Amino acid sequence: MKVRTKFFAAIKDIVGTPEVELELADGTTAGGLFQHYCEQYAGLQRYVNNTMISVNLEFVSPETRLQEGDEIAFIPPVSGGSEAGSRVSQAEGSAMIDIVESDLALEPLVQHVRKHSNGAVVTFLGVVRGFSRGRNVLYLEYEAYREMAVRKLQQVANEVREKWTIDDIAIVHRVGHLEVGERSVAIAVGAPHRKAAFEACEYAIDRLKEIVPIWKKEVWEGGESWIDDRP
Repeated sequence: MKVRTKFFAAIKDIVGTPEVELELADGTTAGGLFQHYCEQYAGLQRYVNNTMISVNLEFVSPETRLQEGDEIAFIPPVSGGSEAGSRVSQAEGSAMIDIVESDLALEPLVQHVRKHSNGAVVTFLGVVRGFSRGRNVLYLEYEAYREMAVRKLQQVANEVREKWTIDDIAIVHRVGHLEVGERSVAIAVGAPHRKAAFEACEYAIDRLKEIVPIWKKEVWEGGESWIDDRP
């Protein structure tokens, strides 16, 4: 059977390509395929215990059997994170979800969640800091598995709705080259009361960093590295 494998962030650097098509024996599992690559590339050993696997844009267990035509992606620890005319976006209900390459504006998110029924609007704005891990940061590079990132951002919004009965949420993440001080992620939550709005906004950014396949590379004088922030 023929499948397509995608690589991102640090794993892509180790393998040396973003995508491979290959023939596999029937019965091959997702974990078995990753082990196959680990045997080929010694540098992947550090990711054996903290890499998630997706098949057709959904996370799966290593025991999942692969099928003809599957798209497999190996998801290294995530850190989170299109130009005008090439946006990737998805809307369901009152959620506003987007991934962009242009500067983030917070006000459109606020306007999206403002309603007469909402007595509170809470926002979160992530920005690129100039000092991290004991060194001066020059800039960041954000990379996303776009199709899956949009889907997982929508999942975060749906989880917020279910936990707090909140209908109005907006999440936008930027990718590409970001200078120090530029905005990388923006979240806005509208709710009848402030307690739920604060809790939901904090949950959204924490959950984003757990499951949304967006990675950041820190670049400083004399070096660079992908940042592994996932718990």
